[in-house]
Amino acid sequence: MRTGFQYSILASGSSGNSFYLETDKKKILVDAGLSGKKITSLLAEIGRKPEDLDAIFVTHEHSDHIHGIGVLARKYHLDIYANEATWQAMDAKLGKIDVAQKHIFERGKVLTFGDLDVESFGVSHDAADPQFYRFMKDDKSFVILTDTGYVSDRLAGIVENADAYLIESNHDVEILRAGSYSWSLKQRILSDKGHLCNEDGADAMIRTLGNRTKKIYLGHLSKENNIKELAHMTMVNELAQADLGVGVDFQIYDTSPDSATPLAEI
Repeated sequence: MRTGFQYSILASGSSGNSFYLETDKKKILVDAGLSGKKITSLLAEIGRKPEDLDAIFVTHEHSDHIHGIGVLARKYHLDIYANEATWQAMDAKLGKIDVAQKHIFERGKVLTFGDLDVESFGVSHDAADPQFYRFMKDDKSFVILTDTGYVSDRLAGIVENADAYLIESNHDVEILRAGSYSWSLKQRILSDKGHLCNEDGADAMIRTLGNRTKKIYLGHLSKENNIKELAHMTMVNELAQADLGVGVDFQIYDTSPDSATPLAEI
């Protein structure tokens, strides 16, 4: 029997987000922010099928996280987990889903799902009650942390020393300020309920990674307000300046808005 779990970041970016994780007993998605057809093709890239999924865990109700949930839930009879406020905010957007498939997973709780423990934690984002997740099995853990305006010391303590992270590197502040977005949208992104810039994502990693940490994935990059190479370089440089073992103790990986990362194991 395999220990730990396998995973792939199917898509990460402002245009749509979805994360896949499997254990010996369960296969799940976190969010499904692309069409059902696109998620099916992304799963095929890693040799997986949507009919084998058991559930989708939802972080919040923004369309780049829930776009394909309704169609996938209906077609494949998937259980959907979200907190109560998120359900209220997204229910009408998903279309009809059988009540037996709807599950409440409150923020700050740990849910045992088959052979997997899932911890939910709140973040600071302009959604009804946004929460992200730490997945734990066999003393291994993976943390997903995007869509937050800042990472408090309390949150850093909750997610510290995971084996792997998907951390937000949404924007470069100077590119965003100089870009074509309206001033109100720029203010929203830069606010405490917006998104982490490259430097803030790096600062969050400096405060949370530990001696277990082997992989850091940079996620939710803005197509308009960031450059993949710049985000990567900023993370490498900031962690190196903090005397952390970039490229030795752990590796930094990029993600894509439209292609899956290779299936990996921890």
